[in-house]
Amino acid sequence: MSKQKQDLGKGIRALLENMDQEAGADFVQKKKAEMSHSSTIPLEAIEINPFQPRVEFQEEALSDLADSIRVHGVIQPVTVRRLESGRFQLISGERRLRASKLAGLKEIPAFVRDANDQEMLEIALIENIQREDLNAIEISINFKRLLDECNLTHEQLAGRLGKNRTTVTNFLRLLKLPPDIQTGLRDKSISMGHARAILSLEDPVAQLDVFREVIKQGMSVREVEAFVKQYQQGGKKAGGSKPVQVPVHVRKVQEELSSHLSTRVVIKQDKSGKGQITISFFSDDDLYRIKDLLD
Repeated sequence: MSKQKQDLGKGIRALLENMDQEAGADFVQKKKAEMSHSSTIPLEAIEINPFQPRVEFQEEALSDLADSIRVHGVIQPVTVRRLESGRFQLISGERRLRASKLAGLKEIPAFVRDANDQEMLEIALIENIQREDLNAIEISINFKRLLDECNLTHEQLAGRLGKNRTTVTNFLRLLKLPPDIQTGLRDKSISMGHARAILSLEDPVAQLDVFREVIKQGMSVREVEAFVKQYQQGGKKAGGSKPVQVPVHVRKVQEELSSHLSTRVVIKQDKSGKGQITISFFSDDDLYRIKDLLD
């Protein structure tokens, strides 16, 4: 496992260790003891975790896991909490639970622990962040959910994940990028390093311009950093008349349109309030893509 993945968090055990300062050593030892052995629980007695952040499960991957479970059994127990009704609610391990049902199992090994709703959500999100196949945007979304839904500060979140606050902030900034650039991160056509370089530009229109050049030219991160500096310098006009300042409310609309259409949009407006909107496109396909968005 890469150092980056190790740094993202050390799982439930790391979470419990981080609780040491908040709840005291006795509480932590109790939670660790609950996780030290597993029980066998009927599959029909386990309810799905309503806080599960993962909503998509690839059928082919589930089928492969089910085949493995038929041969080797469930190697890693799921984690559940006991409900007052006597049933159990899944905390983590939904993929293993689904595959076990596909494999025809009637029971599954499980760690049984006490957890309130916030703990369940926090554990599920942190375990989700540790998945090997997460892209930078998915990690950022989970970071934001931990902040918003678990009422964590940036410092607390960094502590949970074994990272410094700067790393957390850098991931969260990705969510401010235009949709097209976020898609580029999702499909890994650009890296986190590319995105950080693009983020040094505050204007979404400029960000999209640079992003298109990155994709077109297949730039490395260092090349993007150099290109961004040139772009910033090119945007500064020495001497001559000052460029016409776009009113704040018009600029906001311009940025929203640029982000929504994922292309350069320029709005010009005269003193009477009249003006024009210019929408850039870069190919026939891009033109029809924009047309579909405007329909």
